Amino acid sequence: MIFTAQGVLGLASGMLVGFSLGLVGGGGSILAVPLMVYVVGVAEPHVAIGTSAIAVAANAAINLSNHARGGTVIWSCALIFAAAGMAGAFGGSILGKMVDGQKLLALFALVMIVIALLMLKTRSRIGLPDVKVSMSNMPAIVGLGLATGTISGFFGIGGGFLIVPALMLATGMPIMNAVSSSLVAVTAFGMTTAASYAWSGLVSWALAGLFVAGGIAGGLAGTRSARHLAERRGALNIVFAVVIIAVALYMLARNISPSPA
Repeated sequence: MIFTAQGVLGLASGMLVGFSLGLVGGGGSILAVPLMVYVVGVAEPHVAIGTSAIAVAANAAINLSNHARGGTVIWSCALIFAAAGMAGAFGGSILGKMVDGQKLLALFALVMIVIALLMLKTRSRIGLPDVKVSMSNMPAIVGLGLATGTISGFFGIGGGFLIVPALMLATGMPIMNAVSSSLVAVTAFGMTTAASYAWSGLVSWALAGLFVAGGIAGGLAGTRSARHLAERRGALNIVFAVVIIAVALYMLARNISPSPA
């Protein structure tokens, strides 16, 4: 059961995450956990992570269907990367549940800062659109998939801003294809993490449903706004990265403050 106010805040938070995803094309899911904890009022950090993982997977799956229709997903690379990463996500989620909730939030805040810095980094590499899986790139695809999956599962994040450069590094594909293909992994990692947390009873299903519903509505609004603000996309990215850093610093202040004597 969730309180009415908590349900409204969950719906609004989901809309905010969806809107940011639609507006700047990524990074929004990183705000799901702090919104769950500090706005919606989910007291247990592990429940916040498990619940947000469902929202991450749902948002990614919806976006993946759009990219798949556009033919920009390189399925052979994406599926192998995701399969390797699912093993990492499962292991990472097990480790994450073993870490104290407050310490996990502090570590999560540090990851948020890294992701914000990645958002600020321009990626103009052209790449090769006809890449295929081969014996030469298979080790890199599997290895980087396993690594990013572990990080994703440990923190309960989609990991798109880690997966995109990892796919580009492993295969040499262009960023457009990497962004599209990354959604396969984000969906798979989110589902794996959510399943692990659900098995341990660390998911609020009612709140997850509200968060996903809000995310769908917010995503539509964000996508429409993005069309009108396309010329300001770089500035929006900077503003959003600054917001993520500010939230991360707040989380650090809340979770690593000295204990009273």
